[in-house]
Amino acid sequence: MATGIALIAGAGITGVCVAEWLRRDGWSVTLIDPVQPGSPEQTSYGNAGLLSRISVMPIATQSLVRQLPSMLRDPNSPLFMRWSYLPRLLPWLVPFLRSARAERVEEISAALAALTFDANEQHLALVRGTPAEAFIRKGNLVSLYRDRQAYDGDVLTSRTREKFGLVPELLDRKGILDRDPSIGSAYQFATVFDDYCWLSSPAAYLAALFEHFLRNGGCFRRSRVVSLEPGTVARLTLEDGETLTADTIVLASGAWSKTLARSAGVRVRLEAERGYHVELHSNGYRAPQPYFVMDAKFVLTPMDHALRAAGVAEFGGLDAPPSKRPVELIKEGVRRVYPGLKFEIGQSWMGNRPTTPDSLPVIGATEGAPNILHAYGGQHIGLTIGAKVGRIVADLARRRRPNLDLRPYRPDRF
Repeated sequence: MATGIALIAGAGITGVCVAEWLRRDGWSVTLIDPVQPGSPEQTSYGNAGLLSRISVMPIATQSLVRQLPSMLRDPNSPLFMRWSYLPRLLPWLVPFLRSARAERVEEISAALAALTFDANEQHLALVRGTPAEAFIRKGNLVSLYRDRQAYDGDVLTSRTREKFGLVPELLDRKGILDRDPSIGSAYQFATVFDDYCWLSSPAAYLAALFEHFLRNGGCFRRSRVVSLEPGTVARLTLEDGETLTADTIVLASGAWSKTLARSAGVRVRLEAERGYHVELHSNGYRAPQPYFVMDAKFVLTPMDHALRAAGVAEFGGLDAPPSKRPVELIKEGVRRVYPGLKFEIGQSWMGNRPTTPDSLPVIGATEGAPNILHAYGGQHIGLTIGAKVGRIVADLARRRRPNLDLRPYRPDRF
């Protein structure tokens, strides 16, 4: 089948990966976004930088649901809620709670594993030989626990990962210190996953891949898409009223995708889950690998110019200003991890993760709009699965059948 014209609404990590795979497949591709790829305004700018092949657990589990009321009342919890937003969150929250059923968790974890297991290989296949390849680092991921009991208490996560061949090395306090003498005594136990990849700069990685796309014939329009229209010829409208047509339109606008999907006749359950990061500078210390700080729910990642502490979750919609407490909580957590080190605190940042009630992305088309492809909802693993989702969407655009059951991710499942 001959290729044609493709328009992509959204130039974050998913949109740029989709664009590059489509370009390589012979399409004339235009990315459309109100900001330049790699800019701080994008969610892709501020993530933890992990290609997290071990992320096979949904956000909602029975254990989390039991803890939810106390977490929301606790100012030291890594989960925050702007209470004025709760009425608007309820249509998302109710199916989120339902997805915590044990049988549903098992189904979701299998669907997540199918997307994450080859994250390293998918990204390397996309960026090998491009300037973006220089930003991929390889090593281990260490998860820090208060003690062995804290690790043993999460049986569901351990058993689920083991089911997919994800079995870590276990470290006692001595093993932690042998790897990194700077880790504080609050952490007496850890796990290690090898064959891990992360990015030394997510923003630079995205910008480099974007520039490669442009140098090789791709196009970019700096504008905001305000509506989509399916039909024999797919159309989108820009904020200035201009209408563009294409053989295929890809919706990859992250947390902003819900309104655009509705304009195309698809109602999705999608929320902005706000995440934060803080950059830390030290003259004498560089983390040997990323750390997942399990009690505080943030990640420490060694990047090119700083140690980035990224994580926590807040629900408050797309338009509310950043909150102060999540940043303070991350700083407090860093002091527990490194009580003997002093850091100069750099920038803090907030972005909006596109999160569905079932923790699964939205991938594919609907029967009524086959020439509008959906590619968003990556929640905490948008970067991890970006390269693979891009390849899947390129296959769908050419009417090739991906080697993956896409039913768990279908746009009309809500």
